[in-house]
Amino acid sequence: MAWDRHLSGVVTLRMEAARCTGCGACLEVCPRTVFAREERAVRIIALDACIECGACARNCPAGALSVVAGVGCAAALIQAALGGGDATCCG
Repeated sequence: MAWDRHLSGVVTLRMEAARCTGCGACLEVCPRTVFAREERAVRIIALDACIECGACARNCPAGALSVVAGVGCAAALIQAALGGGDATCCG
């Protein structure tokens, strides 16, 4: 799939581990399995898989996550869905 190709290390997703309560909201809303539960908290396990959609940050009640939504692959996929181009954002 074209959206699986991307640059490594450019994703804007950040997590303040000390703020994570382990609620798992990010696990439920992430479309790319970026997070995993580790004991009583959640951690980022696949940063480069993030498409920067912002769902995790918007749904984190503790405010432990931040991401610049609407950049990167998510923006290209949304534009393609709206008929404004193709989804080859990451290659």
